Amino acid sequence: MTAVLLIEDDDNLRDALSLALHRYGHTVTLAASGEAGLSALADGPVDIVVLDVMLPGVDGFEVCRRIRGRSTVPIIMLTARGEDVDVVSGLETGADDYVVKPVQPRILDARIKAVLRRAAVVAVPAVDREVHGDLVIDRDALTITEGDRQPELTRTEWQLLLALSERPGQVFSREQLLERVWGFDHLGGSRLVDACVQRLRAKLEKEPSNPRYVQTVRGFGYRFGPVA
Repeated sequence: MTAVLLIEDDDNLRDALSLALHRYGHTVTLAASGEAGLSALADGPVDIVVLDVMLPGVDGFEVCRRIRGRSTVPIIMLTARGEDVDVVSGLETGADDYVVKPVQPRILDARIKAVLRRAAVVAVPAVDREVHGDLVIDRDALTITEGDRQPELTRTEWQLLLALSERPGQVFSREQLLERVWGFDHLGGSRLVDACVQRLRAKLEKEPSNPRYVQTVRGFGYRFGPVA
């Protein structure tokens, strides 16, 4: 059974989602505030966090940042609006996916399962160890080294890096990356890709504004290298 931590301050919605998720076979721990959610996460075990944006006190964005500071547990954010500023802010703080309220429980269940599939399965590598200039990717150990640094990536960032680096020089559209990394397509999905690329560059590149590894091909998408 999947252990879900649901952080939501609306009593009615929290109870309704909890009941529905139980029916779908999940175990659910409830928290009505960001601080309570962080405490519940520390008590564990938690397989995935479903996190509301609008929380009393510490909001969902800050909770997400704090979680990412200590854990790679998958996070799905609940936002009352589908506005870019909300969605992108959540993704940039480290969320793996987002769902716009009002959410149907079956949709949330499907998104939870999709995120967990990505977290559990890493593509079988054709080559276990790759060297790209100063960057060394060990697909078997799931570690990367860039010069004297060893950046820590979330599961989704790993999936994106592996998808791109598997075929250096090939241009992938956002739609292709969405399918390869996230495993599904939905309205606004390109925002998931762009936000994850930004996070990956911030960790991987010495100059994120002038990327050496994850490059933009204007009007088409992204490619990995080639590194000179």
